[in-house]
Amino acid sequence: MPSIIEDIRGLPSENTGEFLKRIVDKLRNFRRHYTWVGIYMVENGFLVLRAFSGDEETSHVKIRVGEGVCGLAAQKGETIIVPDVSKESRYIECFPSTKSEIVVPILIGEKVAGEIDIDSDLLDAFDDEDRLLLEEVARIIAETLAAKKAQ
Repeated sequence: MPSIIEDIRGLPSENTGEFLKRIVDKLRNFRRHYTWVGIYMVENGFLVLRAFSGDEETSHVKIRVGEGVCGLAAQKGETIIVPDVSKESRYIECFPSTKSEIVVPILIGEKVAGEIDIDSDLLDAFDDEDRLLLEEVARIIAETLAAKKAQ
C-alpha cells in the first residue's frame, strides 16, 4: 500500500481536475476489484462528479447530499461499505453489474468537501485494507485542496 500512497502524494496538483483524474486512474489500476472509481465534490448541497475511471460514466453525475449511499456518506462524514448493494435500500444503481460499494468522505477540517466512490462487480469486495487505503487517499486530496485554497 505505501507505494500507491507515495505515488498519489507525488502527483502534480496545479490543475485540480487533472490531479483528481490521475488519482481515480491510479486507484482503479491498483486494485482489480475496483470496477468504477469516482470522485465527487460537494457544491451547493449536491455531490458533483469531477473525475472517474471506469468503462463508462454514470448517469448519476449530480447527487443531492443525503440521497443514496453517496449522499448519506456526505451527510454523515463517515465511510460507508455496502457488501451487497441489492440488500441496501438507499443504494442508487449506477451500473447493473455493481455488487458492492465503498464511499469515503473527503474532509477538510470537519466539513465534507467531497468523496471517493468505488463500485465493484464482486460481492463483499471491500475490507479494512481498502477502507484504510481510501481514507488515506481522501486525506491527501483534502490536504491538497486545502493548500490550494489557502494560496
